[in-house]
Amino acid sequence: MTELIVLSLAALGTSLLTFFSGFGLGTILMPVFAIFFPVDLAIALTGVVHFLNNLFKLSLVGLKADKQTVIRFGIPAFLAAIAGAYVLVQVSDLDPLHEYTINDKVYAITPVKLIVAVLLIFFALMEVIPRYKNLQFGKDKLIVGGLLSGFFGGLSGHQGALRSAFLIKSNLSKEAFIATGIVIACIVDFSRLGVYYASLSKGVLTENLTLILAATLSAFAGAYLGSMLLKKVTMRVVQIIVTLMLVVLAVGLGLGIV
Repeated sequence: MTELIVLSLAALGTSLLTFFSGFGLGTILMPVFAIFFPVDLAIALTGVVHFLNNLFKLSLVGLKADKQTVIRFGIPAFLAAIAGAYVLVQVSDLDPLHEYTINDKVYAITPVKLIVAVLLIFFALMEVIPRYKNLQFGKDKLIVGGLLSGFFGGLSGHQGALRSAFLIKSNLSKEAFIATGIVIACIVDFSRLGVYYASLSKGVLTENLTLILAATLSAFAGAYLGSMLLKKVTMRVVQIIVTLMLVVLAVGLGLGIV
């Protein structure tokens, strides 16, 4: 019951925050899942919620996506996401890098937790440090952008920051930019979820179906409220607070506490 309440509230709040904090659903929700599940499973379950929420958004604005950009960016992203997800599956089985004890409780620093922690901090800081927040690339780099965004999307679920950095210079309208990003996000999610599912023990999604549905419906509700009430809201203070929370969670993850 605790997991259900916490994850539902996190999905609702995160989906709502997405409209004015600059952070994506998966970036914040994954560490919350990681409190209750192993990191590789947390990434997979977050990916399901992320994918379903993107499908919901796709039903609203998908037709406005730029087809050429989707092809040039999306195909490399699809392939790279498979590679990233495969790397995640492989490092998940590696032995801990270090173990230590605090108050008779053993904490393990594992490769996958350390990798995800570093990526979490990096992509969180990309959203608030002006030098990186405004990072942009030319339209001729769309294939490179697809490869990078897809790979890190498959490895840790963090694809939005890099995707936006490459798409922002593609001369797309506001509507096309948003829709194109959502279509590509769906492509990456679909690609990586196939690899995750193949590596998970059978029945793991069924066992956590209630949590997935609750988090997904909460995310839908947050997206709806956000689109209705907070479309034009920009609150840098909230953005900084969210960043600090992510950094704290990432440090806990890297140290094996979470």
